[in-house]
Amino acid sequence: MAKKTDAVFEGGGVKGIGLVGAVSEIEKAGYEFENLAGTSAGAIVASLLAVGYKAAEIKKELKKLNYSNFKDEGLLDKLGFLGKGLSIGFEYGIYEGEFFENWLDTLLRAKKKITFGHIIMPDYQEKKTAKKYKYKLQVIAADLTDRKLLVLPGDLEELGYNPDTFSISRAVRMSMSIPIFFEPVKLQDGSGRTHFIVDGGVLSNYPIWLLDDGTNTPPWPTFGFKLMEPNSRKLMGPNKNPINNPVSFLKALAGTMMDAHDNYHISKSRGDFQRTMGIPTVVTVKGIEKEIKTTDFDISQEDSEALFQNGLGVAQKFLETWDFEDWKKTYRQNAS
Repeated sequence: MAKKTDAVFEGGGVKGIGLVGAVSEIEKAGYEFENLAGTSAGAIVASLLAVGYKAAEIKKELKKLNYSNFKDEGLLDKLGFLGKGLSIGFEYGIYEGEFFENWLDTLLRAKKKITFGHIIMPDYQEKKTAKKYKYKLQVIAADLTDRKLLVLPGDLEELGYNPDTFSISRAVRMSMSIPIFFEPVKLQDGSGRTHFIVDGGVLSNYPIWLLDDGTNTPPWPTFGFKLMEPNSRKLMGPNKNPINNPVSFLKALAGTMMDAHDNYHISKSRGDFQRTMGIPTVVTVKGIEKEIKTTDFDISQEDSEALFQNGLGVAQKFLETWDFEDWKKTYRQNAS
């Protein structure tokens, strides 16, 4: 008999293949995903699982993907340094993001599930569950105009959109819009105001809290899939992307912001740490150790496979000690 679990996935750009490695082991252990949530790359993985993909299928699609295609340039961007500067100035980002959205939309169409209305939970009306559990997928984005966190699709209603008919790939495109690298998604609300939507990692890259039901007896666990940067930063050799002009400075600023996540912000007293699989983002390939960064769009197949194996190994170790009943007694039923 299949075991149920909710799942929350952290963002991390090209490092997302590590999340898939962990998912593959959770599936192998007999778990089926109920509610899913994620930010940025985590939203990509969560969206594919929500429409019916398995880890092996996702890995296959990511292996075929040339991440450098995500750097789709508009006319201004093709004018070199000056053009990229103008693109940031006029369009608030360098890359268009259209390749990514079309790529994801194609994968969703293969499963015939392209809007949030296609992934409404089948027992939503019958059980009259909380509204936040209506859709199988929730993704995190940041509304710069209103300076607030967005949980999609639910918060779309406040902007004047029907969540049921809203494109899943569009919502995920919002969630992965790394500032400076990608142009923000612009949404006009019912009053005509334009909202600039960017990567959810700006505000909440690991929303482990999102799917909790608030009770002492949750019916099944929520597993967290988190990408863990090194605990200490060592002095490295020359930077392969040196800062030598304003554009490279802004790109470095954005990349650092998305990578510099605090590994210790998750709560131990509430059991968040104990239900989290921390997947290392440092890999060793051909005897060389390196840290994979969010915006390493030129990542090699060998590095991707090493990240996948990192996730797989972490999930194996996690499952060896995981005990849901013990977790509930410790962090819910006996919590002060």
